[in-house]
Amino acid sequence: MKILLIEDEVKLGNFLVKGLEEEGYSVAHETNGSEALETAATNDFDLILLDIMLPGQSGFEVLKNMREFSIHTPIIFMSALNESEHVIKGLDLGAIDYIKKPFDFEELKARVRNVQRKFGSTRASILQVKDLKVDLIKREVTRADQLIELSKREFSILELLLSNTNRVLSKSEITQKIWNINFDRGSNVVEVHMHQLRKKIDFEFEPKLIETQVGYGYKIQGELVKS
Repeated sequence: MKILLIEDEVKLGNFLVKGLEEEGYSVAHETNGSEALETAATNDFDLILLDIMLPGQSGFEVLKNMREFSIHTPIIFMSALNESEHVIKGLDLGAIDYIKKPFDFEELKARVRNVQRKFGSTRASILQVKDLKVDLIKREVTRADQLIELSKREFSILELLLSNTNRVLSKSEITQKIWNINFDRGSNVVEVHMHQLRKKIDFEFEPKLIETQVGYGYKIQGELVKS
């Protein structure tokens, strides 16, 4: 299950990402309402956990815009605005649940499981370009039917590249989405991970799938097949 967490309190956001990932969920974290809307529009998620008091756009505005853009991913509001009028507004806008802060993490997990039971996974479980196949449920990668072992970070980068096939992702965007930190121009962390990823999925195979746009970023070129 892939979750988009939209929470501007960094400490709380990091805690929730860690806890949800330990439960086996794949989590992307955004702290700005406008940027989160773009992330939701360009990626497939099974659930969105949405704060209300956000920079850029409020959670209410984010939800309205998502529905206008035909993004119908289930949404749970998480907010310190716990008066009945806010709960009613959130539910009337189309959220399926509303959890009041502060909340117990076990309660949040139960609500997430409830969404999983009701809606299941709405996204593809397998992504494939040419002979590269990624199973998002089993978290298995094969190329030419050969099983390839990837680290957690490498798998996340590969999933990000495949989910944005034919679009160049900047090093800044990769850093923000994979490490949830701002890009440090003096860091070579992206280059190091891309080199390791290339060694595993490209060096011994043809054609080469990962392309570099010098001075900017990376992309995987080809026809993406989802199943």
